Amino acid sequence: MSRILGFPNPVNEVAARTVAAGVLGLSVLTIVLATTAGHGWLWLSVVLAYGFVARVLTGPKLSPLGRLATRVVAPRIGHEKLVAGPPKRFAQAMGAAMTLTAVVLLVLGFDTATLVFLGLVVVAATLESVFAYCIGCKVFAGLMRAGLIPDETCAACANINLRPPQVATASK
Repeated sequence: MSRILGFPNPVNEVAARTVAAGVLGLSVLTIVLATTAGHGWLWLSVVLAYGFVARVLTGPKLSPLGRLATRVVAPRIGHEKLVAGPPKRFAQAMGAAMTLTAVVLLVLGFDTATLVFLGLVVVAATLESVFAYCIGCKVFAGLMRAGLIPDETCAACANINLRPPQVATASK
């Protein structure tokens, strides 16, 4: 079981941005289909939620999108850029919280609220995939500075905003 569970550290940021692009595409597709062809398409929120939960628990191992990004797409885009894993895992957990909330709202019949949460996922995924701005990573850094996440969780990212990229590899 320990071979399956766990999150990589460091993480290839190119792969992380590729995953975010996939999340963005599926989120936009879900919203467009739900608003044009009927709210029955909101079931795709379950697929998004599964992907986030799988990535939080296992990294890319049980996530089809994570495997595609790390094994196929990112290697073809260019050289890897290593960044600390714990902030990326935290960002995936934030995505899991948003998409699981969307699924619960869907089950309860709150279709419009489901669309709002999917919209939040679109914003976060756009910032990560297009602009390399990871909201979850920024929140993680703030929580570390506030002392809510202990330094030993990610010694290399105690100050994620100022650290040069090669510091992330020191945590191997």
